[in-house]
Amino acid sequence: MQHILDAIMAGDATAADFAALELPESYRAVTVHKDEAEMFDGLDAKDKDPRKSLHVEDVALPELGPGEAYVAVMASAINYNTVWTSIFEPVSTFGFLERYGRLSPLGKRHDLPYHVVGSDLSGVVLATGAGVTKWAPGTEVVAHCLSVELESPDGHNDTMLDPEQRIWGFETNFGGLAHIALVKANQLMPKPAHLTWEEAASPGLVNCTAYRQLVSKNGGDMKQGDNVLIWGASGGLGGFATQYALNGGANPVCVVSNEEKAQIARSMGAEMIINRSEAGLKFWKDEHTQDPKEWRRFGGMIRDLTGGEDIDIVFEHPGRETFGASVYVTRKGGTITTCASTSGYMHEYDNRYLWMNLKKIISSHFANYRESWEANRLIAKGKIHPTLSRTYSLDEVGQAALDVHHNKHQGKVGVLCLAPEEGLGVRDHEMRAEHLTAINRFRGV
Repeated sequence: MQHILDAIMAGDATAADFAALELPESYRAVTVHKDEAEMFDGLDAKDKDPRKSLHVEDVALPELGPGEAYVAVMASAINYNTVWTSIFEPVSTFGFLERYGRLSPLGKRHDLPYHVVGSDLSGVVLATGAGVTKWAPGTEVVAHCLSVELESPDGHNDTMLDPEQRIWGFETNFGGLAHIALVKANQLMPKPAHLTWEEAASPGLVNCTAYRQLVSKNGGDMKQGDNVLIWGASGGLGGFATQYALNGGANPVCVVSNEEKAQIARSMGAEMIINRSEAGLKFWKDEHTQDPKEWRRFGGMIRDLTGGEDIDIVFEHPGRETFGASVYVTRKGGTITTCASTSGYMHEYDNRYLWMNLKKIISSHFANYRESWEANRLIAKGKIHPTLSRTYSLDEVGQAALDVHHNKHQGKVGVLCLAPEEGLGVRDHEMRAEHLTAINRFRGV
């Protein structure tokens, strides 16, 4: 791999130079093992340790198929789906790989006794398969994580509806936490020139998810003046949702868990902030019983901030812990958009507040290529900024995943893959200088 890294670092290698590079038979990657899928049985989720299940090892380079690309990965990032994969919850991802393997001979490549994880990357195209015309070797890219076959008519209005839609690095193999990744060419997008490798890799999954969930017509269809309730407003998802609300003329009501996170929200320009810990909000009396009085108290806090107005759009992702409150505080005719359930998948809410007030629950899952392209374009133009807070080496990926698992992180946690150190890969230094404060906001500098 050193000769590949040398070509990238040289900065003057041509497409022909990259096309002529000898590809290795194997590469370094972060994996989980199929024969360890039951290693945490009997433990509570919080006690399952990604450091025990994530392995950094050499794996064989897969065959390159039509419409695909090899990418030399300079940096990647940790998402909750990597945490879920590492603790084998809610199910082992090897079931996804087995189903993909039954689809076709090319799909069979993914059904292996190990799973290379990771759903973000920034890097350089090394080679492309038959039929790829847009992306030449040597092109600096980022990748979104929608892997889709598009052989069915169902996905041609919105590729997220394709029956063979998968999340790369979670429901497919050969993900981004590695020295080389295998992606479909229609996952590729231009790397923002003013960002480092690790900064460019970090928005990917969460930025595109936030764009669809809040901005797109497939999600919240946010407009100017909307009051938007954002859970975890300084986190990976919430940090982008807060930026989109502010950038789009909406009024974010940011829910955070401590004063440090409140300060990050304020630094983005948010003014309406609820510190859950300070307010002592507890939506559940016990494991089985919610407390509607707390919903009403929460709604009163929101009205105090908004001048008596209720929430137009709720940006939901905690799930079970907050969903009842989210439904309650949404205005009549308003919308709750949900893309995850990090606190539990079995949601409970009082349906009277939904049906009698004509509220809508909209499910939102990642983003299609167009939505991802627009989200990345806004990053490239300096309208939306990365939320990277800390970067680990590939060998430290278990600790990085554990930090995300236990919510010890701010924003997004990055991982250096081939990049030997942080701070590399910037091409537009003038633009970077213009946005440096915003780029570094989540690092606390």
